[in-house]
Order: sequence, then structure tokens, then C-alpha cells
Amino acid sequence: MAVQEARGGVGAHGGGCTCGDCPHGARAGHRQAVAAFLLKRDEFAAGHGLPAAVAHSASASRQWVPEELTQSAELVAERGRAEGEAWLARLWRWTAYTVWAVVVLLLLVQALTAVGAGWSTARTAGLLAAVLVAGALTAASWLHRARGGALAPVIGEDNRLSTSRAVAAGWVLFVAYAVLVLAGRLAAASDHTERDALIAGLDLARGAGVVTVLAVVCGIAVLVRRVVGLRVLGQRLQKVRADRPRAADLLTDDAGRGAFTDIQYVVISAVALVFAAVRLARRPDQLPDLPWGLAVVVLVSAATYLAGKYADGGRPVVLSVVRAREAGDLDAPIRTGDDIEIRGAGFVPPGAQGADRLARMRVRIGPVNVHVPLVPVAGGFSNPMDAALTVPVPADVEPGRVEVQVVTAAGVETNRYTIDVTE
Repeated sequence: MAVQEARGGVGAHGGGCTCGDCPHGARAGHRQAVAAFLLKRDEFAAGHGLPAAVAHSASASRQWVPEELTQSAELVAERGRAEGEAWLARLWRWTAYTVWAVVVLLLLVQALTAVGAGWSTARTAGLLAAVLVAGALTAASWLHRARGGALAPVIGEDNRLSTSRAVAAGWVLFVAYAVLVLAGRLAAASDHTERDALIAGLDLARGAGVVTVLAVVCGIAVLVRRVVGLRVLGQRLQKVRADRPRAADLLTDDAGRGAFTDIQYVVISAVALVFAAVRLARRPDQLPDLPWGLAVVVLVSAATYLAGKYADGGRPVVLSVVRAREAGDLDAPIRTGDDIEIRGAGFVPPGAQGADRLARMRVRIGPVNVHVPLVPVAGGFSNPMDAALTVPVPADVEPGRVEVQVVTAAGVETNRYTIDVTE
């Protein structure tokens, strides 16, 4: 598949357009760049594709291969950013279509449930409230069409969907819809007693559970943004920007692995929202009286999610530095020109497994910044890794005691580790 993508023809604004002027061209250009990179990486891993000038020199090939992979990875990153921007630009239409599809689905459900029972004022108020909410979301989608439409408020600074903001947005939209339903029924009510009953339906005693949950989830959304921002600035959390947001971001961490705290927060909040929606459908004359037992479950879930944000991350650390020894080499101290293996933890931030991110890693050996070479193997890279990386000691490093420090793709610096370099 990668070979076919990499070697396929490219036409101007055709099926293989890569100019980036249109969404399809950006998507095709990114796919072809990825395929070409994978083909080149696998060829180098198998020992093929090396020019004759460097094929017979181990040191020259070790320098040439990472440079070629880095340039190819930078092209992939550039095409990926273009594809992400094009995807966001057309996302607003899909969000608008989805919102109005929900309105049509509500109309069908109301029409089916009205068979036998008859059409009521509450059904009309619910439908009109849905139309108003959908209209507002559509207008917001158009105004923020370059940033993902209606999803723009729930996209974080790292270009991923924010779980806390998405949950808070769900509760805000639901409460707004419930209030609009009551407002519609109040506008249509002609009897004084009915109007008083509808106004009483907004009393805090009846909607205390929903109001409490709304306040907590909105507070969690604000607090999580503050916590993550401070931890990033304090270099206690590594964040790498994504090419584009994905629905899976709501349930996974930055590396794409399922996150328990996110999953339980989304699932419990969704269940509570469904229960509240059923209560609103059964009693459209008041705010949904969310039971305190269910409200406390949501609060516990929110507290667990917040605690997980405090526990995530950690600063990368260098634990030891040793001389990298190949088979047949004699044991010896570290000298200029030797390879050193840096062992530790947190060298590859979550979401930075791509070659373009790995190529941004640097190691400071004394005053010299050393590029971390990419060593390809079948299906990935053997260097750098999250717990170890290997770099050469350049000739510009003066013999003596020097400090070694790793700078990750997220720009976070590790502790300084002192080694002895001999002549």
C-alpha cells in the first residue's frame, strides 16, 4: 500500500492533487507524503536505498540516513498541518448537518409518540427550542468555520478535543434547551394557574441536582485548563500539538491510548444526561429533577477526572549515561567520537512518536547541541526511545567533566548529568 501511494502519479487538481489548494488535494498530499516516508524508512532499515558514496562507510551512512529521514518527516509534518487545516475548514458543515439531523430525529420521535396521545403544547415547545438551539449552533459554526465550526469551543490549545470542555458543553446545551422548552410553554400558556406552575418549575429546589452538576462540570473545565497550562509552563507536563482534533481525543490520552479517567467521566456524564433528558420528556413543565444520588455519582466522576489531570505527566529525567559498546569493542572510557547511551524516562512525550517530532530532540553535551539521529528499523525506530537514546560525542566537546542534558520534542529540559570525557 505504501509503495503504491508513494509511486502513484500526481496530477494537477486531479485524484492525486497535492498542491494543498483544495481539501482533497491536502488529504491526498498528506497520504502520499506518509507513504513515501514509510517506504524510505523501511528501505533504509533493510539496508537499501543508500547512495554509493556512503554505502561503504558506516559513519557516513549513520549521518546521511537520519538527515534524509528528517527531511522526509518534515515534509510529512507540513502536509499533515495542511490536511488538518483543510479538515477543520470543512468540519463546520458536518457539525451543522449533524445538529439539524438531530432536530429531524426529534421531530420523528415526537410524531411517533404523538400517535394516539395527540400533539401537545409541550411537543411544540420542545421542537421550537430544538430549532432555536440548532440555529444558534449553525450560526456559531459559520462564524468559526476556520476553527472547526461548533466544535471550536471544545478544541484545546493542543488542537485536540478537550474532554472537560465537551462534557461541560453538553450540560450547558441541555440546560439551555430545557429552559427554552419552559419558556415556550410559558409563552403559549393562557391560564394563570398554568403560568404559575411553569414559573415554579424553575425553582432551585426542583432543579438543584442539575444546577449543581452544571456548576461543577463548568468549573472543572476552567480548572483543568488552568492546571494543564501551569504544569506545562512549569515543565511538569509535556504537551505536543496534534495535526487535527479527533473524536477519540475524548476517551484517550495524547498518545492515543485509552485513558480511564476520561472514559469514566464521559460515560457517566452521558448516562446522567440521558436520564435528565428522559425526565424532561416526562415532565416538561419543570427543570429535570436529577436525583441527588446520580448527581453525586457525576461529582465523584468529575473529581476522579480532575485528580487524573494532576497525576498525569512528569518531568523527563536522565538516570545514567554510559558508553555505547558494539560487539567486539574493548571496554574503555568515553572519548570524543564515541557513542553514548543516555538512559532515563520521559524522553518521548505522548503524541510525539512521529518522525518529525523525534527529529526535534536534542542533547546538550557541554556547550554543544547534538542532533539525536533517527535509527530506522522495520515498523519504527530503535533510536530515540522513551527510556533510552544514543548520540555521538562530537569533536567540539573539550575533554574533562561535562554536563549532559536532553531537550525533548515538547521543549522540556531534563536534569543535568555529569560525565567524564577523556582524550
